[in-house]
Amino acid sequence: MAETAPYGTWTSPVSAADVAAAGGGAQWLDVVGGTVWWAEARPAEGGRLALVRAGQDGAVEEMLPAPWNARNRVHEYGGRPWLVTGDAADTVVFTHWDDQRVYARHLDSGEVVPLTAEPAVPQGVRFGDLRQGPDGAVWAVRETSTGPARTDIRRDLVSLSGGEVVSLAASHHFLTAPQLSPDGRHAAWLGWEHPHMPWDETELCVAEVRPDGGFGPHQVLAGGHGVSVCQLEWEDADTLLALLDPDGWWNLHRISLDGTSTALAPAERELGGPLWKIGSNWFVPLGSGRHAVLDSGRLAVLDENTGSVTPVAEHLTSWAPALAPLGNGVAGIASGPRHESTVVHVDLTSGAITELTTATHPLPPADYLPVPQERMFPGRDGVEIPAFVYPPTNPGFTAPEGERPPYLVHVHGGPTGRVFGDLDLDFAYFTSRGIGIVAVNYGGSVGYGRGYRERLREEWGVVDVRDCVTVAEALAAEGTADPARLGIRGGSAGGYTSAASMTSVTTYRAATIKYPILDLAEWTGDGGETHDFESQYVFGLVGPLPETRDRYVERSPLRHAGDLAGPVLLLQGLDDQICPPDQADRFVRSLAGSGIPHAYLTFAGEQHGFRRAETMIAALEAELSFYGQIFGFATPEVPKLELRS
Repeated sequence: MAETAPYGTWTSPVSAADVAAAGGGAQWLDVVGGTVWWAEARPAEGGRLALVRAGQDGAVEEMLPAPWNARNRVHEYGGRPWLVTGDAADTVVFTHWDDQRVYARHLDSGEVVPLTAEPAVPQGVRFGDLRQGPDGAVWAVRETSTGPARTDIRRDLVSLSGGEVVSLAASHHFLTAPQLSPDGRHAAWLGWEHPHMPWDETELCVAEVRPDGGFGPHQVLAGGHGVSVCQLEWEDADTLLALLDPDGWWNLHRISLDGTSTALAPAERELGGPLWKIGSNWFVPLGSGRHAVLDSGRLAVLDENTGSVTPVAEHLTSWAPALAPLGNGVAGIASGPRHESTVVHVDLTSGAITELTTATHPLPPADYLPVPQERMFPGRDGVEIPAFVYPPTNPGFTAPEGERPPYLVHVHGGPTGRVFGDLDLDFAYFTSRGIGIVAVNYGGSVGYGRGYRERLREEWGVVDVRDCVTVAEALAAEGTADPARLGIRGGSAGGYTSAASMTSVTTYRAATIKYPILDLAEWTGDGGETHDFESQYVFGLVGPLPETRDRYVERSPLRHAGDLAGPVLLLQGLDDQICPPDQADRFVRSLAGSGIPHAYLTFAGEQHGFRRAETMIAALEAELSFYGQIFGFATPEVPKLELRS
């Protein structure tokens, strides 16, 4: 018999420690000699990125032990950080977070040796997107700090060989690492320039590889002029495969060295994604005209012989852009509404799915995990808004008759990103206690074509706020949510939308704002407070400067802190280079004596997004206490958050 208790007070087996334990997982997967390797984030080890491989007995074998941390700061989000080289695949080359140098670990002896020099400025030279070059060389993108500002950055393509770093090319301000053609005669890479982001416009470049290993002049084979290329692979010595969107959807194309391009299965399907991290893989060739692809994040097989795209393993609804061919199928990192993220192999002949990793922590009973409901909400501009509704879910409790649950609108980051509706213990922490969540793919989200993505062009702080409000108010109007207990939460760009919502509408009672952007003009441009990669991102999202400066002021939450509709909780990493703490500091100072309840928690050693278990636990428990105090329910299981006003 279920116990009757108010929403928010339900006892749950999902602890903040459980959420933190699940906060790691696999990244940067590849197959080496028929064996699956991947990087593994470990919150319990301070967020270290280890490197492991699947052992013969099903066990996971550590290939890069502590204290090595296979991360890098290229574009601040990082690029592919490891590569196995050597005639016998006996050497791991990797980037190390602490100093951003490249190292090689010899697997037979365990010896680790540096391949690049220690920079004069700590972390002042970074490398990423490691690729195999000719004659044992390693190709990569090098990022060099040239001055005190975060935008003082120079990039080039380099070759690491014999202890030397040789510059190969610098075709664009932003670059992906070159990939060598099968015959060794050509190299291909992507490049783009400010003010474009890689999902706006990129160019596919090809250059001849000279006998001395250097590059000749490059030519542009595809992209540019409003077309984005997000991934390339050599098919043979004279042909490339690439994902590009000349018709508004990232489709797979075959491109010859003379620039001739053919779409292999043209359709209104998003088979690519935003290139936040260089080295991402949304497709892999399988042979005989078949290719494993990600169709809006779901695994499918594209058959160019029939022009079809057929879903595979449909219960796994979200795949990381880290596909690799293996045997008769493909290996990758996948999750679903009832399936936590794991490394899997899908045999495309038999349909068999093999999990290559086991959970390092037990999942709560399935009855406590919400099954998201994918819904479409009518938007005010006539465009439907996709969202995933996670209802309160706990078999041991029911609410008093007539009570409606509090609901949190979850705003994803990016804003060029999306949510997939898969299992999220962060959400289950709240839903199992009687707090619903709705995750909104507002205008600007990826997976729905360029047209939907560009609904946000020059409308950031307007369309995203409006779409989230529309969904929240629709849930209240239909009786799903309590209109007096609506909240909003998000990090990074989601933190901006949360703050912008609280300073421009009265729909929400409370907001959790994590590592946010709060002053658009100060964050943007040369000499701004953010890093080079995103320093001109806002030009497309809000407008060019100085012509539209009034918009920057009007849409900056920091300029309207006195208009807050309710209490706020701010969470900030002190080592964040993307959204530095300066803006959150100023926002909180402006609230002193305002009478608006608020709290501000900072975390030393955390960058953009939280990686340490202790941080995740503290942040989540603070958030629950915050909602309890604002929405009016007791939270005795967590420390009481001190609110100031």
